[in-house]
Amino acid sequence: MSHLTRRVLLGGAAMLAAPALRAQPAWPSGPIRIVPPFPPGGSTDALARLLQPHLMRSLGVNVVVENRPGASGAIGTAGVARSAPDGNSWVLVFDTHAVNPSLIPNIGFDTEKDMTPLLLFGTAPMVLTAHRTRPFKTFAEMADAAKARPDTLTYGSIGNGSLAHLTMALVAKAAGLQLVHVPYRGGGPLAVASVAGEVDMPIATRPAIGVHIDSGALVPLAQTGATRSPSMPDIPTLAEVGVPGIDARAFWGFLGPAGIPAPIKQRMEAALREALAIPEIRQRVLTLGIDLDPKGEAEFGPFLSTQIATWGRVVRENNIRPD
Repeated sequence: MSHLTRRVLLGGAAMLAAPALRAQPAWPSGPIRIVPPFPPGGSTDALARLLQPHLMRSLGVNVVVENRPGASGAIGTAGVARSAPDGNSWVLVFDTHAVNPSLIPNIGFDTEKDMTPLLLFGTAPMVLTAHRTRPFKTFAEMADAAKARPDTLTYGSIGNGSLAHLTMALVAKAAGLQLVHVPYRGGGPLAVASVAGEVDMPIATRPAIGVHIDSGALVPLAQTGATRSPSMPDIPTLAEVGVPGIDARAFWGFLGPAGIPAPIKQRMEAALREALAIPEIRQRVLTLGIDLDPKGEAEFGPFLSTQIATWGRVVRENNIRPD
């Protein structure tokens, strides 16, 4: 092949490749939106705003935190699921993400097929507590009181169909207890009601009620993970107080719409992991009560599938309906 012919062929190949190169614009090329699908002040909002400054520095663009609450996180999540897969829209979800498909009819998107599960930040057990004015200070004492007076002891959660509600349905069935569920509309209202003693037994994650445990207003009875959380090493698990077989942990995860190109996913995941490795950020995440254990898409996807199947079964077996 002559030198001239080789130059012509190479030039032609470059011209053919040019449209393909132009079809892959540099990312990021504009502002990035992170949606906490809950009101300001909750753990997803706090985590998003904690990550925001580092992501702006790392990615070189403006990062906007946009709260879009409603329907236990389903409204904001649906908006991201229907967004273009260009890496500019993401959602930071809580454990309701795994319950909503079975709890909310016509949710508007497929939780597994329509989303990219980019990074699981970590998990945290919930804590079943008793208000300090109640006569029971241990799970066994509470169980005795509940059996002596069926359908009188109350427990409070962040809402009907929440992970705390579903967990207590399992606990009551396993321990032979008849308890009364009092749903609140989110962690803020539950925390206020908890410290005021409106319910006998508030149950929530440490980010929601930990300050009241630390103050002594709430007495911890058990945590809901299969093993003790590093952030609560002195609180026994349900198995340790006589209710085995339950492993209920809240989780926090970062997702985008399905179909995001691999290079964008890789860069965003790397930026998130870099942020979580910064000592100040890592400590503040741990202070929120999250047991930090980042897992990428290959592990986060199957984790979500298991959570959706597990809690969907509890919803159906207990005939639980949304508020």
